[in-house]
Amino acid sequence: MATLAAPVAKLSINDLKDVRGKRVLVRVDYNVPLDEAGAITDDKRIQATVPTIEYLWQNGACVVLCSHLGRPKGKRDPKQSLRPVAQRLAELLARPVAFVDDCIGDKVENTKAILKPGDILLLENLRFYAEEEKNDRAFAEKLANDMDLYVNDAFGSAHRAHASTAGVPEILKKRGGQCAAGFLMEKELTYLGGALANPARPFVAILGGAKVSDKINVIENLLKIADAVLIGGAMAYTFEKAQGFGIGKSLVENDKLDLAKKLIAKAKGKKFLLPLDHMQATEPKAGAITRITDGPSIEDGWCGVDIGTETIARYQREIAGAKTIIWNGPMGIFEIPEFSNGTFSVAKAVAENKGATSIIGGGDSAKAVKKAGYDKQVTFVSTGGGASLELLEGKELPGVAVLSDK
Repeated sequence: MATLAAPVAKLSINDLKDVRGKRVLVRVDYNVPLDEAGAITDDKRIQATVPTIEYLWQNGACVVLCSHLGRPKGKRDPKQSLRPVAQRLAELLARPVAFVDDCIGDKVENTKAILKPGDILLLENLRFYAEEEKNDRAFAEKLANDMDLYVNDAFGSAHRAHASTAGVPEILKKRGGQCAAGFLMEKELTYLGGALANPARPFVAILGGAKVSDKINVIENLLKIADAVLIGGAMAYTFEKAQGFGIGKSLVENDKLDLAKKLIAKAKGKKFLLPLDHMQATEPKAGAITRITDGPSIEDGWCGVDIGTETIARYQREIAGAKTIIWNGPMGIFEIPEFSNGTFSVAKAVAENKGATSIIGGGDSAKAVKKAGYDKQVTFVSTGGGASLELLEGKELPGVAVLSDK
């Protein structure tokens, strides 16, 4: 399996030589799903931060954790409280985790003041304050108050220039404090960033999802880097229509047809693979009548819901020969079992290529790989959907750019 070098020379948590007795503000991504009763239904994001937190408390730091959860839009909402996260984190660490039902103010300052080396404190949802998403300077100053060091382990929020991801590190750096990437952040940058900067070849990119408009910049960037780009999902129908094929009543972006033509033209001389056939259905619903098309066209009155058997076989061959694989976006409506064959077949092919570095780009791709049962058989599953997408576009992430240079 290829090893990748991190392309961003930012300070790592390992570079923080002496954290004993220091107050360290750690931005984590605890935006976890909760059920109606407020119970956590998937704790993957909490588990992912354990190595960073353990490193800090075991080395005697006073650990202060901050995160957002959901979209409370600057108002307090008990249903979006981080209190259940504190309880789950304490179970994972087998160690007490204190919780304050605010993230700024006297209560928080009083609790921070009595922290001892090895103590862990989780603050309440940052987005209970509208100032967080506005990167308000005064709010960032309050978050940074009395903190010595800053660690960002929230890759899923690194594409946002918010108070906790951009404002606080800027303030601490001006004070002479160091701002480092946590172990999870470092891992994300090593795999996703490293694959783009220095991929083992052949490098195969698999792109799916609903809209071409969501992936324009990703496609353009990957066409410069990848040896093959495989297209699936509903966005394939826009490309198919742009080439004159029938798409029936499939989802399509009619205002992006010219753009699709330009991308196809740009891809000349590259392996830019579009579906050779599709699974079509009478309705995009469970129980609908389905059949595989004979060629790229979808019949009138039918809609595309997945890639077809010939396409699956072709994509599997490309994946089997790859040394680096990045996958972002499902091949069809995988949530409905009848329409999941393409996505799950691709997941199987990626998992079975043990000679490749295989990277799943978060979001629906991560859900699909987990649902297919292959999440433990790929090299890396990203925790950040939007952040991974922006990295694949070649953009600089504000939450990474602001960290201290090595």
